[in-house]
Amino acid sequence: MASRPIKHDKDSREVKVEQKSSKSSKLKLILAIASAVLLLGAGGGGAAWYFVQAQDGATAAAKQKPPVFIALETFTVNLQPEHSDQHLQTNLTFRVADTGAVDLIKLHMPVVRNRILLLLSSKTASQIATVEGKKKLATELAAEVNHPFAEGGTSQTVESVLFTSFVIQ
Repeated sequence: MASRPIKHDKDSREVKVEQKSSKSSKLKLILAIASAVLLLGAGGGGAAWYFVQAQDGATAAAKQKPPVFIALETFTVNLQPEHSDQHLQTNLTFRVADTGAVDLIKLHMPVVRNRILLLLSSKTASQIATVEGKKKLATELAAEVNHPFAEGGTSQTVESVLFTSFVIQ
């Protein structure tokens, strides 16, 4: 058998190059499509998260009720003696849950004032002169007022006690 001479023609090289380039262009096309799908998915997910968060914020703002306050008349009490006779004059404002609590407190105002006067007059000036002492007193006042007015009754919802005036002499 006679051996054939090997032909090195340009056409066979071009076909091989075209096959390689068509494989790489298909791979690039697939990668580009996959990247586009991922980017669109991430963008859609981000947009969905943004709108859900915006709706939750709007719902929370809509559910938030305006605060309800009830101001009490001035309290003037003798404090427990330490070195000399001292007096406390203070104005209180209650923050309550709703207008129903305001009505209940107003209905039982003599009981509320009595509880507050007894608590205030049991304190010494040094116990309530500091910021920490005032905060503790506010907590005690809220707890005292939140006790039910009648045996087996429902408790009030005084959320916080605010001092609008506080003078020790």
